[in-house]
Amino acid sequence: MTQAKYGPIDQIGYLVDDLDASIARWIDLMGVGPWTVFRNVSLNGSYRGQAGTVTMDVGLAYQGDVQIELIKITNETPSPYRDAAGQPILGVHHVAWVVDDLEAVVARAKADGLKVAFEATNPGTRVVYMEADGEPGVLFEFIESPATRDMINSGIVATRNWDGSNPVHVIDFAA
Repeated sequence: MTQAKYGPIDQIGYLVDDLDASIARWIDLMGVGPWTVFRNVSLNGSYRGQAGTVTMDVGLAYQGDVQIELIKITNETPSPYRDAAGQPILGVHHVAWVVDDLEAVVARAKADGLKVAFEATNPGTRVVYMEADGEPGVLFEFIESPATRDMINSGIVATRNWDGSNPVHVIDFAA
């Protein structure tokens, strides 16, 4: 039996045009929750060599041991969240792994043929999105953040114990 190179997938990310409506659908149609919503998130980085700051609102919930991430882009900065014409991309976007050593994992992925599309940071995390020839439409994200690993572990427990009440908790970084 073989083991996935980076371990089990930690997150599946989707891009949405209305975060609140998407969360409501995930709760109503799939019973997924509770959700933590982070408003006014920003990432400072480089997309295909172009520096910029991307802003977004993000919703996080869990299905089993996998974090479901819904992202609503809130600015027009070129990023992996927009197509070549600058229009927002919608739908399944990436799979992600939380890693302990981002540089080592990115070096390994590059050696395997993946290419860096986006590198970014904020005070709580560092991320790299990579792409593979022949796999259009999905990015591979590596996240280095002890806080993210802790949040995922806590979120998995909260999901197992969720009784359907208090389905959305909002944290606004602009406040």
